[in-house]
Amino acid sequence: MSEMTRRERILVASRKQMADRLPFFHNWRHSQQGIAERECRNRGMGMSWARPGYTMTMHGVEMIETQEVTSGEQTIRRTYRTPVGSISLVEKRATGVEQWHALRSWGDVTPWQTERAVKAPEDYKVLKYMYENMEFKPDYFPLEQAKDWLGEDGVVMDWVPHCGLQLLMIDWVGADGGRFFIHHARYPELVEELYETISKAYEPLWEIAAQSPADVFLLAENIDAILVNPRLFKKYVMPEWEKCTSAMHAKGKLVGVHCDGRMAALKELVPETSVDIIEALHAPPMGDLDIGEALRLWPDKVIWTGFPGSVYALGPQETKREALKLLRGVGTGERLAVEMSTENLVSNENLLMLTSVLENAELPLSPDRVDQIERALG
Repeated sequence: MSEMTRRERILVASRKQMADRLPFFHNWRHSQQGIAERECRNRGMGMSWARPGYTMTMHGVEMIETQEVTSGEQTIRRTYRTPVGSISLVEKRATGVEQWHALRSWGDVTPWQTERAVKAPEDYKVLKYMYENMEFKPDYFPLEQAKDWLGEDGVVMDWVPHCGLQLLMIDWVGADGGRFFIHHARYPELVEELYETISKAYEPLWEIAAQSPADVFLLAENIDAILVNPRLFKKYVMPEWEKCTSAMHAKGKLVGVHCDGRMAALKELVPETSVDIIEALHAPPMGDLDIGEALRLWPDKVIWTGFPGSVYALGPQETKREALKLLRGVGTGERLAVEMSTENLVSNENLLMLTSVLENAELPLSPDRVDQIERALG
């Protein structure tokens, strides 16, 4: 039997079948192009590339940006004007944003808001108008181009940034200082109405994504049970995931969800969802759910685990130790892939060390096989 390509390994594992080796890959948005990245790819590391398969237009909405740069940091005020009023937010950007990967600075930091768009009850009608007048159209060229460029070196993912509850928590109202929870308690009718409007606005998007040429569809939420508690998860998140997966599965698409936070409090609810891949799940010390335990609790799910950045901070030897610990705790290695990072940059030394462990992870894994890898690494 010929050796699988990197793309084949990722997709075979994601379909709950046994690959020849444990798939491991880097995300384009965190990947440094250079000598270490090239060597690791030559030694079996794949790549993933997330791009949208749609365009979005907000009819009747005028967006105005003003900016200033102080000490290398750019501050942007973005105002949305509509027939029912205006809302505005303030966003800070570190040096390098728009000059590198996916709105990330040279240090891999995404822009952050210092002022939220939805501040008061009257702001809800403006945002509601924006989503009521939002139109999505298919645009598959970015995905087709990425697939052509990447070939068998990895997977291309169609993606949607956030939906419903997460949009409100992360993008518009914000959870800092308990803002979303205060709004949810004080203005429940406004929050519910806006949630339903966003949900309806996204329905055409699921149909567009279901027709896309991408290998996998990624719903790029940022699920953390400290913010999205079981009650909120069941009421607001699970119904949206169900709408998404229903459309995707009808066209044979795999669906992953970005769950990069603490998931232990949601571990009993995840099996009730129809998603295929729990993506970016982090083991302790960053997360609070062991990967082996998650595989046992969720026998119908595939896990793409993100290697913890806090371990990288301790250097290559700790990276090696944690990688071997991971391999010892995941049984035969089925239904698993390892992402080199889902949140931050990885140093050349750590990238090479993690590759040194994972390139030898032939499946099925066994304690003897992991011992052999450890001895070979000294």
